[in-house]
Amino acid sequence: MKRREFITLLGGAATTWPLAARAQSNQARRIGVLTVFSKSDPEGQRRIAALLHRLQELGWSDGRNVRIEFRWAEGDPDRSRFYAGELVGMKPDVILVNNALVLPLLQREAHTVPVVFVNVADPVGSGLVTSLARPNGNITGFTTGEYAIGGKRLEVLKEIAPDIVRVTVILDPRQPNQIGVSQAIEAAASSLQVSVTVVGARGNEDIERTIAAAAREPSLYVMASGVTNAYRRQLIQLAAQYQLPAIYDFRYFVVEGGLASYGHDPAEQYRQAAAYIDRILKGAKVPELPVQNPIKYELVVNLKTAKALGLTLPESFLLRADEVIE
Repeated sequence: MKRREFITLLGGAATTWPLAARAQSNQARRIGVLTVFSKSDPEGQRRIAALLHRLQELGWSDGRNVRIEFRWAEGDPDRSRFYAGELVGMKPDVILVNNALVLPLLQREAHTVPVVFVNVADPVGSGLVTSLARPNGNITGFTTGEYAIGGKRLEVLKEIAPDIVRVTVILDPRQPNQIGVSQAIEAAASSLQVSVTVVGARGNEDIERTIAAAAREPSLYVMASGVTNAYRRQLIQLAAQYQLPAIYDFRYFVVEGGLASYGHDPAEQYRQAAAYIDRILKGAKVPELPVQNPIKYELVVNLKTAKALGLTLPESFLLRADEVIE
C-alpha cells in the first residue's frame, strides 16, 4: 500500500470510528427499575447492589452496554404510580418492580414492555398472570410464596411468646395480597388459641395510633409494605417502648431491632430477576419465563430484643434458627 493511500485510509478511519462508537453507545439497552424504598435506605441499596452485581456477572454494565433508570418511591403509592407511568413512557426493554400496587397499571399500559416483579404475592389470584408455569402476557417474576406463610409466622410468634392470646396484624389495606395473607393468619389463629385484630396502616400516623392501641394487645404481626418499610425504625422503637413481641416478614427488620422474622431473602430475588432480565435482553419472551416461588425461608431472631422483652427462648428454637442476632 502506498503511503498516500495509507494516510487516506487512516484519516477515514479516524473520521468514521467516533461515529461507529456513538452508534454502538446509542444501541445500549434500557432497564427501568421501580422500588418502594428511598434511595438512602440501606435495605433498598442492598437489593439494588445484588441486582447490579448479578447483571455485571451476566455481562451487563450500567453506562456501558445498558442504561438503568432508577425510581425510588419512598413508600408513597402515588409516587409509585407516577414513576411507573414515567418508566413506561421511556419505552425501556424491560421494567423491574417490587411494588404490587403498580402492577395492574403496568399490565394495562405497558403491553409491549416485559415486566419482571419481585416479592409479590399471589399473581394468579390477582389476575396478573394466567398461571405460574406460563405467565401469558407481559408480566412474570418472583413471589413471596403461598398465603399460608402467614400462619407459619404466627406459629413462630406463639412459640417465642407462648403466653400471648391476642395479636394485632398491621398491613397495607391497598394491597389485596396482604388481605389474603391476613385471612391465612386468621385461619391459623384458632388452633393456636389466639385472636387476631387486623389494622390497616397507610402512613406514619396510622402506625403510631395502631401500636398505641396494640398496647392493650400483647403482640404484633407486621407485614412488609411501602409504609412499614419507610417507617420501620419508628415501628420497631414503638414495639420496644410498649413491650410488644413482634414477628416480621424479613430479616432486615430484625437486624434493626425487631424480635423475629420468617421469610425468604428479598435480595436473592433481585439476583434471580437479573437472570430473567438478561434472558429478556437476549430475546426471551415472558411466557418462556415461569413465575417462581421462594425455595428457602430463613428464621431469624434478635436475642437482645428477646431479653429486653423478658422472653426466654427455648433451646430447641435457637438451634432451629438460621440466624441468632446477639
